[in-house]
Amino acid sequence: MYSLSDFDFELPPERIAQLPLPNRSASRLLHVDGQTLVDRQFADIVDLLAPGDLLVMNDTRVLKARFFGVKETGGNVEVLVERVLDNRTVLAQVRASKSPKPGNKIRLADAFTVTAGERAGEFFTLTFDGDVFDLIEQYGRLPLPPYIEHDADEFDETRYQTVYSREPGAVAAPTAGLHFDQPLLDRLQAKGVQFAYVTLHVGAGTFQPVRVEVLAEHKMHTEWYTVPQATVDAVRAAKAGGRAVVAVGTTSLRALESASQSGQLEAGSADTALFITPGYTFKTVTRLITNFHLPKSTLLMLVSAFAGFDEIKRAYAHAIAGQYRFFSYGDAMLLTTENK
Repeated sequence: MYSLSDFDFELPPERIAQLPLPNRSASRLLHVDGQTLVDRQFADIVDLLAPGDLLVMNDTRVLKARFFGVKETGGNVEVLVERVLDNRTVLAQVRASKSPKPGNKIRLADAFTVTAGERAGEFFTLTFDGDVFDLIEQYGRLPLPPYIEHDADEFDETRYQTVYSREPGAVAAPTAGLHFDQPLLDRLQAKGVQFAYVTLHVGAGTFQPVRVEVLAEHKMHTEWYTVPQATVDAVRAAKAGGRAVVAVGTTSLRALESASQSGQLEAGSADTALFITPGYTFKTVTRLITNFHLPKSTLLMLVSAFAGFDEIKRAYAHAIAGQYRFFSYGDAMLLTTENK
């Protein structure tokens, strides 16, 4: 039985990538195949996938979800939209000297007003005075991860989105997908690799470390996902042909596995709080492309469940020694599940 301390590791600060590389597909790729570790370039993914293999990508789009504003009383406020509930209402984190009460008005970006509603756990409901998506796109700021030390600029607004993003709703990028540019996707398609999509709107909880030593006591954050019928059909066709189902990122994997809890993949939309730790049996995904994750994070636990605890520990030590770049703007890994 694993505990929180098993998923801690020392990472030199200089290994945290602060900026993306000039070219998306120029990052490195650590290929982990059981106990074998091979240092590659990300563009080698074309050679590592076979015709008929299925890449499943998360097409969520990151919102410009961060706002600064003032309360009616004049106090400063920082708002981070967590989830859009409808075209006028969101759930959001609100940082202020005093929490807003229902009915309080907050002026954001010196451009529009939101009204605080009831508290929902750590979040507040906020009602916008216009269309949520329009106001977010026009006045919001891109919310880079907390370990990236610069404010988002125009370059980040392009590079902290996947080239196939289309469904707005995330507050963090599905970062494994950031390595794909259109020429690389074209090469994969020309080889006969198949593409399918899910949507999982990544929440800010993805950056939160687990804080309880006993993993069973951890309360997992929830995220909204959709698995279309076309993706279910593509997965079934790949499996029927003996081909790999390759999740691009832990978010794609969580969507697929959340929709597979009956034992087989089913189309639909729902909230998921699926917490994957070693011992979990994967039902749909057979290979995973993923970045390197934070110490004590649920995502590090997920990849340890997927490829093996000892294998991931060895791979991370290799990556640190080999000066791989870590986290959202960092390098990638290709993993095969040990549940073969």
